[in-house]
Amino acid sequence: MPNLANLTTALAYLRSVVAGRLQVQDGQAETETNDGPAYARDGSPFAEFMARHEPTFAEYVLLLLALVPHVQPAFFSQLMAEHLPDGGDFPEFGGVRGNSHRGLLPTGETAQFVLAGDDLEKRLAVQHLLSPEHWLARKNILQLEPVREGEPRLSGRLLLDPEVVEQLTSGTISKPRFSTDFPAEAIETELDWTDLVLHPSTRRQIREIEHWITHSPTLLQEWDMKKRIKAGYRALFYGPPGTGKTLTASLLGKHTGLDVFRIDLSRVVSKYIGETEKNLSRLFDKAENKQWILFFDEADALFGKRTGIRDAHDKYANQEVAYLLQRIEGYNGVVILASNQRANIDEAFTRRFQSIVHFPMPRPEERLEVWRKSFPPQIHIAADVDWPQLAARYELTGAGILNVAHFCAIELLAASATEMTLKRIEEGIHREFVKEGK
Repeated sequence: MPNLANLTTALAYLRSVVAGRLQVQDGQAETETNDGPAYARDGSPFAEFMARHEPTFAEYVLLLLALVPHVQPAFFSQLMAEHLPDGGDFPEFGGVRGNSHRGLLPTGETAQFVLAGDDLEKRLAVQHLLSPEHWLARKNILQLEPVREGEPRLSGRLLLDPEVVEQLTSGTISKPRFSTDFPAEAIETELDWTDLVLHPSTRRQIREIEHWITHSPTLLQEWDMKKRIKAGYRALFYGPPGTGKTLTASLLGKHTGLDVFRIDLSRVVSKYIGETEKNLSRLFDKAENKQWILFFDEADALFGKRTGIRDAHDKYANQEVAYLLQRIEGYNGVVILASNQRANIDEAFTRRFQSIVHFPMPRPEERLEVWRKSFPPQIHIAADVDWPQLAARYELTGAGILNVAHFCAIELLAASATEMTLKRIEEGIHREFVKEGK
């Protein structure tokens, strides 16, 4: 529990701040506590978060107010019981009751009371702290829950990003789960660059992307190039299915330490007007400032060419593309689009790509390398198997060759045999061609 010491100190500090405000309200004290932030720079995730963002006293208290229900559910209820031993209501304090949570949940009004009391100038300052323009909201760290029309905006709950809650409590951040709010799944691979066979020009371009991911912090921050170039990176991978586009995205993440998320476009694109934009907004808001690689597979469905406006459907479809273009340009991580055909992607996107990488059908020499790597060492290859001849004769993608090897290996195990013959391999090739409609 790396955050235990700092959490203990922070919660005691928050208690003194809130109790001090209540004492001032009751006339038992003249001034409230405003020293801080109080935490030890002990290298814990809690300390690293605070050192990275350097919150002011007021910002630190806001973070703790939003955090405390996650670690001490009865925190505010106990304070209210001490303040009102005979019971009663205290509307100045704000707060709401949740559906499942039985304690008091802090709102923007709670923050106003704790930080400002009845001081109008200070209350307006707290209102600014909770505005969408403040860095806490812009970085998706802390936001106010939207309220019904006509109700005071600050009556909304203080919402701390779940990943921030994890970092400040357990010290670890789990990957987001696939859901309607986050229509993407993390993709990983146990393979390495040596297992991926690519055309030399393709591999060279992939290395360029890897270099950008590795060295962009130095370029943007230390060399101060953020004034001249955008923070994110956008790339298009195009080529026939099975040529290594998804595996390449996974390997880029593996070797640069970035999480890779494959977007499920079936959950993003909606026939209802405005829903696609909402889905995209949730996705990019979640990914913002995370330095993730967002991988849009079969991107034609969302990034396709805009059409002439013939009816309302065309108008809104073009609006979706325009909105997506805006969000991709503003994203400070890596976006990779994958398509079978470059021509299918709208030119407005291609003009903004730093890299357009072609994944062609493998040549005979590349197919030869894939064939030799595809079978496990436990299998004995018969003398009639001529790998160069197979590679030259049958035009298959890397994924197609792997499918053949998989089928043949299973059949070999089922037959309790250990020797792979040419006949068996050609049966697997025929099966693969039938599956592909060749």
